[in-house]
Amino acid sequence: MLKKLFSRFAIVALTIILVFTFDVLLIVGLVWLLSAWLAEMFPAAGPWISFALTALSWIVVFLTVLHAANRDMVPETKIPWILCIVFFNVFGVAIYAVFSSHRPNRQMRRKALVLSGKASVYEIRPVPDTFSEEVHRFADVGEALLAVNPAARIYDGTKTEYFPVGEAFRDRLLADLEGAQKYIFMEYFILKKGVFWDQVLDVLARKVKEGVEVRFMYDDIGCMGRVHLAYHRKIQKMGIKCVKFNPFVPVVTNVHNNRDHRKITVIDGKVGYTGGINLADEYVNIDAPFGHWKDTAVRLEGEGVKGLLLMFLKLYNLAQKGEAEDFAPYIPKTYERFEGEGFVQPYGGGPRPVYPRSVCEDVYINVINMARDYLYIMTPYLIIDYRMREALILAAERGVDVRIVVPHIPDKKVAFALTRSNYLALMRGGVKLYEYTPGFVHAKGFLADDKVGIVGTVNLDYRSFIHHYEDAVLMYRTRSLAAIKQDMLDTFAVSRLQTPEDAKKNVVWRWVCEIAKLFAPLF
Repeated sequence: MLKKLFSRFAIVALTIILVFTFDVLLIVGLVWLLSAWLAEMFPAAGPWISFALTALSWIVVFLTVLHAANRDMVPETKIPWILCIVFFNVFGVAIYAVFSSHRPNRQMRRKALVLSGKASVYEIRPVPDTFSEEVHRFADVGEALLAVNPAARIYDGTKTEYFPVGEAFRDRLLADLEGAQKYIFMEYFILKKGVFWDQVLDVLARKVKEGVEVRFMYDDIGCMGRVHLAYHRKIQKMGIKCVKFNPFVPVVTNVHNNRDHRKITVIDGKVGYTGGINLADEYVNIDAPFGHWKDTAVRLEGEGVKGLLLMFLKLYNLAQKGEAEDFAPYIPKTYERFEGEGFVQPYGGGPRPVYPRSVCEDVYINVINMARDYLYIMTPYLIIDYRMREALILAAERGVDVRIVVPHIPDKKVAFALTRSNYLALMRGGVKLYEYTPGFVHAKGFLADDKVGIVGTVNLDYRSFIHHYEDAVLMYRTRSLAAIKQDMLDTFAVSRLQTPEDAKKNVVWRWVCEIAKLFAPLF
């Protein structure tokens, strides 16, 4: 208990509370001093001064409510913000002013534009001639993604390999790291001291000594409580260029929510990995805090790796001070081509305006809308907005076999409760919900009609869609889709189909979840 109280996470939370409380008290103190000064200067006008200040506060509240109602943001976030503003008056206005924006600061936005410009030189490539004919209606998904995110190029001749469990991913990753000749770039939300990370770090340290350039970026808050504050310096002493993404500073701002949730490895620009697997023992079932940990990843080999490489380089440069580097030395001049492998489309998402829309949610919804026969989904969290819920229900109502697998043993009880609060509405719409009885599902995957699949880092929740930097690979008719389908079917076989009776249990708790769901988009 004492360890938790004095953990870095607890200290950070306390710091945010104290700084925000100080800011609010400062505002209240200034208003009180102004009121007292006016009352002293004009004693006969005391009641009028009080009335004027009250009226002014409500005018400010009204204008702030108008701002929130007309603001370009996810509709589900507007109601809780308006409630907060109305109920807490000027305090609600202060909370809204500080926490409602998740936009990166102006300097980061400008640098992101510069980096996108540098990367665009290498992202220019024609859409393969056979793309539209081969993929049929799912070509529209790729074209829509390309329209909103020009970096999401479509690549053919790229080999894909799917990993249904973390253990298989670990073995393949370590082998590829050993074979690196020029550089290794790695970007992960979580790393944690243990067997798996020690194995990776040992290889990275040895490759540095062999002359291989190694870069590693991890998320500061994602690793909070898993490694110490200055752990990046320890890694730097090994010769590895290590960066902490968006390190915590004691400033009250919602930008702390802009976490780097990606999991990317790129080796020599020719081999790349992404998926749900972080560099910690539970992800490869060395530890089992929540039963069997079900996670997935995909390996790319060929030109499609360039999409992951450029995503890494842009965010790595964004996380550092100084001018953006030249990407040219890291772009391979030639790629091995693999025939008959379909198409891949690596893509990223993140907070506005670095990304123009909720790119990751848009892709999911486009796939849902295009499905005709079946749609299989794995996700650890099912905390969805109205448009996602309606897309899933509409797919089921038009005869699509929609199945979603979520954990049975949760890693976060509140997130699990919010997930279950969505069961009843989806079931009534014809969606089938399964809980993975052996343990916890951390995989983030979509599969539709044997034609298109997605593997990446994107959860079905507001954090992935609004706040986090995410990545995934959209795959069209790749050979790995058969392996993804078999994995989905095997997962359904060991999962329990939920019923409306299951969803109706514990009425009181269900209503608590409904209330909590109202404020879920804010966090």
